[in-house]
Amino acid sequence: MDIKQYGVSPNMEKELSYRFIAYLIGLLLAFESILLLACCCVSLMYGGRDLIAFAVSCSVCLAASIMLLVYGRKKKSAPSRYEAYIVVALSWVFFTVFGMFPYLLGGYIPNITDAFFETMSGFTTTGATILDNIESMPYGILFWRSLTQWIGGLGIVCFSIVLLPEFGVSSQMLYLSEATGVTHNKICPKTRVMARYIFLVYILLTVIESALLKVGGMSLFDAVCHSMATIATGGFSTKQESIAYWHSPYIEYVVSLFMLLSAINFSLYIVALRGSWKQLWQNVELRWFASSAGLLTLIISTALILNNGYGVEEAFRKSLFQVATCHTSCGFATDDYNLWPSFTWMLLIFAMLSGGCTGSTSGGIKNLRMIIVAHCIRNQFRQILHPRAVLPIRVGSMFDNKLVTMVLVFFAAYMSVAFIGWTLLMAFGVGLTEAMSTVISAMGNVGPGLGSFGPAFSWAALPDAAKWILSSLMLIGRLEIFGFLLIFYKSTWSGSWS
Repeated sequence: MDIKQYGVSPNMEKELSYRFIAYLIGLLLAFESILLLACCCVSLMYGGRDLIAFAVSCSVCLAASIMLLVYGRKKKSAPSRYEAYIVVALSWVFFTVFGMFPYLLGGYIPNITDAFFETMSGFTTTGATILDNIESMPYGILFWRSLTQWIGGLGIVCFSIVLLPEFGVSSQMLYLSEATGVTHNKICPKTRVMARYIFLVYILLTVIESALLKVGGMSLFDAVCHSMATIATGGFSTKQESIAYWHSPYIEYVVSLFMLLSAINFSLYIVALRGSWKQLWQNVELRWFASSAGLLTLIISTALILNNGYGVEEAFRKSLFQVATCHTSCGFATDDYNLWPSFTWMLLIFAMLSGGCTGSTSGGIKNLRMIIVAHCIRNQFRQILHPRAVLPIRVGSMFDNKLVTMVLVFFAAYMSVAFIGWTLLMAFGVGLTEAMSTVISAMGNVGPGLGSFGPAFSWAALPDAAKWILSSLMLIGRLEIFGFLLIFYKSTWSGSWS
C-alpha cells in the first residue's frame, strides 16, 4: 500500500497517535449512541418496556464518546495505516461492549458472556443466538438485534463515513482497512461518494424487500427487521422458528432471492445502475457464485426427493433457501437440515466456507479467493507437464504474483485459525461435529451449525469459554483474519515493521 496516495507522510507512519485513535473511536461511539436513541423511539412506539435500558445505555455510550473526543481533540490531520487498522479492530470491540448494555440493564440477557456473544453475533452478522425465548423480548430489543446486523453488514466505519462528515481525510484509509475482499473496486474518485452510492443501494434493497414481505403477510415491524437481517446477511429473526414461523412459500422465495442479491458485489449494482448491465454477468466471480448456488440446490433437491420424500417444489424451495442461507452466510432457517442425508451437510459446509462475493455483506472466504486457489491448483498440473510455461492467474483480468500469494496466505491462515478454534472447542467439551460446524459458522459469519447447534437449536448450551472463543472467531472472520489479528502484532503499536 502506497501511503503517499492518502496524504500520510512517512514520518507520520512511525508515530502512533493515541489521541487520534481515541478521537475516531469517540466519533464512532457517538454514532452508536444515535442508534441506541433510535431504539428508544421504537420502544416508546411499542409500549416502552425496555425504554429505561436503552436510555441508560445511550447515556453511558454518549458519555464515553465525549470523554474520548475531549482526550483526542488535539489530533493530527490523518491516520497512518497502523492507526486505521487499530481503529477499525477496536471499534468493533467497543461497539459490542456498549451494544450489550440494553440486554444486561434490562435483564433480558443477564449473563455478560451471553450478552457479549449475542451482540457480537449481531454486529458481525453471524446470526447465532443464545436466546430460546425470542418472542418474549420487547420490540426495542428485537429492533436492536436487527439493527446491529444492518449496521454490521455494511460496516461500522462505512456507515460512519456516510453519516459523519467529521471523518474527512481519514475516510479512505479507514474504509480500506474495514472493507472485505481481494481487491477494492474504485468506482468513484472519492471514498465518501463511493460509500454513499453503496449506502443508497443498501437502503434500496432493504426497502424493496420490506415492501414485498409486508405484502406476503408479515407485520411492518417484522418485515423491516427481517429485511435488515437479510440484506446484511445476518439471520436474526423476531421469531424463534425463524422464517419457518410463517409457513409461507412466498416469503421463503422472497427471502431466498434477497439473500442471494445481498451476496453480490455492491459495486456491480452501481455499475449496472449507470447503464452497464452486461458487466453483471460478465463478472467471473458472480458467475462462479451463481453456478455454485445453482448446482448445490440441484443436488440437494434431488437428494430430498429421493431420500426424504419431498415433493418437487418443496424440495427445490427448501434446498434453495438453505443453500442461500449458508452460501451467503445469512443464517435464517426454514428446515432442519440435520434430518437431511448426511452428505448434504458437507455441501452446506462448503457453501459456508465459500461465502458470497467480495464487496458484499456476506462472510466466508469469498468466491474470488476460491477461484484463484482453484486456478493455482490447475496451473500446478500444467506446470508439471510444461515446466517452462509461464502461467499467469486470470480471473477476468490478470493478477500479479503478490496478490496471488496474499490469497494463498489468507486461505492457509483461515484454515489454520479454524483448526485451532476447532481444537479449543473440543478441549472445552464440545463434540467433534458441533465444534467443527460452529467454528466454520462463526468464522464465516453464518449462524447455524450442525448437530446440537443446528438450525433448530440455539447456542445457549455451549460452555462460556466456547462462547468467548466463538465471539473472537466471529470478529476474526468479519475483519478477514489479519484486520483483527494485527492489533496483537507488536510492530503495529510501535509504528514500524522492523
